[in-house]
Amino acid sequence: MADLQEASVTLPSDPASVSTARRYVTGVLAEWGLPGEAETADTVRLIVSELATNAVQHTFGQSPTFTVALRLERDEQLRIGVTDSHPRWPQRLPAAVQQDNGRGMVIIRWLTAEYGGRLSVIPTPEGGKTVWIALPWTPFQGPSGD
Repeated sequence: MADLQEASVTLPSDPASVSTARRYVTGVLAEWGLPGEAETADTVRLIVSELATNAVQHTFGQSPTFTVALRLERDEQLRIGVTDSHPRWPQRLPAAVQQDNGRGMVIIRWLTAEYGGRLSVIPTPEGGKTVWIALPWTPFQGPSGD
């Protein structure tokens, strides 16, 4: 396998794009050797769903599109990034608000930590941001301790 593999897709900031992003990531990861039925694939799909949902819901119409990027570095690390053009960074919502929503970043952080990964938010030159998740690829069996 190549030292670096990359793929990305730009989608409209519309709720229907969340499932499109999930399907896209599932297809790319299958090409890179991660079967769609693997537990890890389910986790990655959930992370992508939450990141894409945030890009659609929390940019308040100020980001007409969002981009999902994947990077597989030397069979060691999978990076998943979702970029939008809104300058507001993800925030943890107050507990009262979290009754119906607002748990996305908590879920993402927990899943990322369970898999031995890390989360970072990086500003884009255009004034938006990319939320990156880095997960170990090898071995990519399940949460640490499995």
